[in-house]
Amino acid sequence: MTAPHPPAAEYRHVYEFKLRFGDIDSQGHVNNVKFLGYLEDARLEMLHGDPVRKGEEPVRGMVISRHEIDYKLPLLPTVYPIRVETWVTEARAASFKLAYEVRDDDNVYAEATSTLVAFDVKANRLRRFTPYEREFIGRYLAPRP
Repeated sequence: MTAPHPPAAEYRHVYEFKLRFGDIDSQGHVNNVKFLGYLEDARLEMLHGDPVRKGEEPVRGMVISRHEIDYKLPLLPTVYPIRVETWVTEARAASFKLAYEVRDDDNVYAEATSTLVAFDVKANRLRRFTPYEREFIGRYLAPRP
């Protein structure tokens, strides 16, 4: 699996972070399980943190139905800063797909995709997106050429 080619910067969400000592495993690089945590942090910033800081409603009620990840290069503790760039590759009535790159300025360490579905927590069932959610998700979906 290779993440679809990233769209122009205006359609990407960028989340920067620093590696922690606890992220490093006995082989001297970031443990593969930590990458899913980085994706989660980036997704939460995209859907919750950034909108709240901008005075907008956060996007709530989304659950992950699928993850795929390809590890491209070992991520070593000397590489700073690291970022996760995220964008939408597909949007449907009740689900959308995110693509991610875990990278620095020179290298891509992992490529991943997630499928998220809209979920009604109170009714415990899938639901369709609200107009606001469709608009928000659309901000990160580049037009097809």
